[in-house]
Amino acid sequence: MRRVAVATMVLLFGVSFAFAEEFMANIKKVDGNKVTFAKFDKGSKKPGEDMTLPAADNVKVVKAKFNKEEKTLEAGDPIEGGLKADVFKSGKAFGRIITDADGKNIVEIRVIVFDFKKKKDDK
Repeated sequence: MRRVAVATMVLLFGVSFAFAEEFMANIKKVDGNKVTFAKFDKGSKKPGEDMTLPAADNVKVVKAKFNKEEKTLEAGDPIEGGLKADVFKSGKAFGRIITDADGKNIVEIRVIVFDFKKKKDDK
């Protein structure tokens, strides 16, 4: 009985580290491959303290697409320029950050792009 309990604990502990962490964040600054952001905890309307994590060498920076059926943010088209894109220069980018299994490197950023510019009619 004791072996089963220990085996179960080891299995659960191992599985908890196998999944990447995903969270919403206010991306405040990108300096090289270092990304500074304020993480939103589940159920919270205000971001937490600022954190900085390095981005992986092969980080994916994409526009976020909202899936209405599943109510999730999915990866859309790549953002030209990656971490050097204009969207990060304002210090007011918002989106979903996905880390590796260790939670030490950012592997994907799904940026929510708000386009408030009105399109001009072509005449």
